[in-house]
Amino acid sequence: MLKYLVVLLDDSSVSYCHYENNKTERRLIGYDDLKTALLWSMKENLMVQFVYPDYELPDEYKELIDSVDHSDIVERDFRADVTVINGVDALRSADVPEDATILLRASVKEFIDNAEILPDYSNITVVLTDVQHLNGGTLDLYRETLTKLADKVAFRVCSGKPSILNVVTDRMRLHEMNNCNAGVETITIAPDGKFYICPAFYIDGDESVGDVKSGLSIPNIQLYKSEYAPICRRCDAYNCRRCVWLNKKFTHEINTPGREQCIMAHHERNASRLLLEKLRNAGVVGVASSIPEIDYLDPFEKITR
Repeated sequence: MLKYLVVLLDDSSVSYCHYENNKTERRLIGYDDLKTALLWSMKENLMVQFVYPDYELPDEYKELIDSVDHSDIVERDFRADVTVINGVDALRSADVPEDATILLRASVKEFIDNAEILPDYSNITVVLTDVQHLNGGTLDLYRETLTKLADKVAFRVCSGKPSILNVVTDRMRLHEMNNCNAGVETITIAPDGKFYICPAFYIDGDESVGDVKSGLSIPNIQLYKSEYAPICRRCDAYNCRRCVWLNKKFTHEINTPGREQCIMAHHERNASRLLLEKLRNAGVVGVASSIPEIDYLDPFEKITR
């Protein structure tokens, strides 16, 4: 069941996920298309998320946007609901308010080399931009980095400071899958007035799944649902983003993640388990969930047993 409409306001709108948006030529969504899409979202009772370019929108667009309940995703604007920052250097140089919700896009190397600064922020989501280039050695370094982060986050929390760092804290708070769910809970309207599974599919030039006039039509929609995915439905790495765009890149199957995605998610899961134990041993109030120990990193191994 759809819950969110993502509005990609311009071809040059900031990327907030794994994909790179190299489009620089401005192409603002048509006003009538935007108005029709927002009316459709209200009929479908969807929450709207606007993804902004790096220039000021016309006043009539601002008025239309303000006419609906929504959240804003903007690059380097701490007034937004989600502030996207590209790269650790940009994060270091930014004057980040204590209550800011930050989405940091960084390469795996950037993350590993600079992870020690991340727990200093109260609410930060890390999105890795080169997952498709991971290998065994890098994944081992990723695991080691997450273990160190669990220590730092535990120290911050025990000191009475808030600390949300998705790669080590998400799994602690989840009791079921909380994936991206593009195509199931989220759909994107692009500047061409057409629907796409997510912004990455539009940027990549994939076929649309409808438009604002004729409506939404997703072929084989069950392929986007985790209950129809033989590997994912047996997995308890609820923190996994299960990016269907990456699935397609890795395995050419929408509903089948690549091994790299699975191992990353399980390293994060295990880091959350370690953090949970540290907080429980420290007597932190409100730590009630549990994460069982497992002996695999890829649920495919579990199935083949």
